[in-house]
Amino acid sequence: MADSAAEARIDQALVARVQLDGDRRAFEQLVRRHQGLVRAQLRRLLHGDDAAADDMAQETFMLAWRNLDQFRGEARFSSWLYRIAYTCFLQARRSPVRHDGVDDGVLEQLQGPIHAIDLQLDLEHAMQRLSVAEQVVLLHCVQMGVSHEEAAYVLAMPLGTVKTHAMRGKAKLKTWLADWRDTSTEEIS
Repeated sequence: MADSAAEARIDQALVARVQLDGDRRAFEQLVRRHQGLVRAQLRRLLHGDDAAADDMAQETFMLAWRNLDQFRGEARFSSWLYRIAYTCFLQARRSPVRHDGVDDGVLEQLQGPIHAIDLQLDLEHAMQRLSVAEQVVLLHCVQMGVSHEEAAYVLAMPLGTVKTHAMRGKAKLKTWLADWRDTSTEEIS
C-alpha cells in the first residue's frame, strides 16, 4: 500500500490542476482514485443498498466538481470527499424516501461456514442497536480505517466526541457479541 503522505501529495497536485485550469482529466483521476472508498462508505451507511450508494456517490462527485474551488487543503482531499458523501447521505435520510432497509441479497453475498453468516448477521443487528452517532463513528474509524481526526472533520463533530462515541460503541459491541468470542475460543481448543 502506498504511503498516505505521498497519496495526499498526488491528490493535492491533481486538485491544483483542476482549480487552476479546470482540467477535467485531473478530476477524472481524482474520481478513479477515490470512487471505491466513497461508494464503500455510502454502501455501509445505506446498509448495502448498492444502487442508492452508487447514485449518491455520483452526486458526491458532481458536488465536488462544482465546489472544488472551496477546497482549501485544510483536510485531506479524501476526508473532504467523505464529508460531502456523508452530507449527501444525511440529506437523503431527511427526504421522504428512506434507504434504511437491509439488502435482501446479504445472505447471497456472504460466503463461508454458517457460523460466519450468523456472526455477520449478529454484528449487523448489534450495529443497528448502537446510537446513530456511534454507528457512523465506527463506520468511519473501524470499517473505513480513517483516523479519529479525519472522522471528526467528516462528521463535523468535536474530536473528543468522536473518541467517546468510538469507545462507547466498541464497548457495547464487545458486550453484545461476547458469546461469539467464547465460541471462537472453544473452536480453537
